[in-house]
Amino acid sequence: MPTGYQIKEQSKAYYLTLQVVYWIDVFMQKSYKDIVIDSLRYCQQHKSLEIYAYVIMSNHLHLLVRSGNEDLSGTLRDFKKFTSKAIVDAIETGQESRKEWILRLFAHAAKRQNKHGTYQL
Repeated sequence: MPTGYQIKEQSKAYYLTLQVVYWIDVFMQKSYKDIVIDSLRYCQQHKSLEIYAYVIMSNHLHLLVRSGNEDLSGTLRDFKKFTSKAIVDAIETGQESRKEWILRLFAHAAKRQNKHGTYQL
């Protein structure tokens, strides 16, 4: 999920859009949406993330959030890292009919961005 700007004021509320690479419609599957929701709940409970609103679309999500511990960048980094890994694991081990295609695009995005990991979501 590429970033278009930096969060300068860590304690302020921000409207954020996080998109899946190549606009792949990953969130059509309920199980993948549930991973996002569980990750958001975890961040609320353990990382002081205040969520005012969110919507999960087929290939991106919108968040209106604020960090109670004044580290929104760190919280978002951890959220994206954990959530993307959990979704990739679910794709690899689940019944995803487009598994090879999706993983190939995620791998291509990681190589293109010179990421250290195998996949970029």
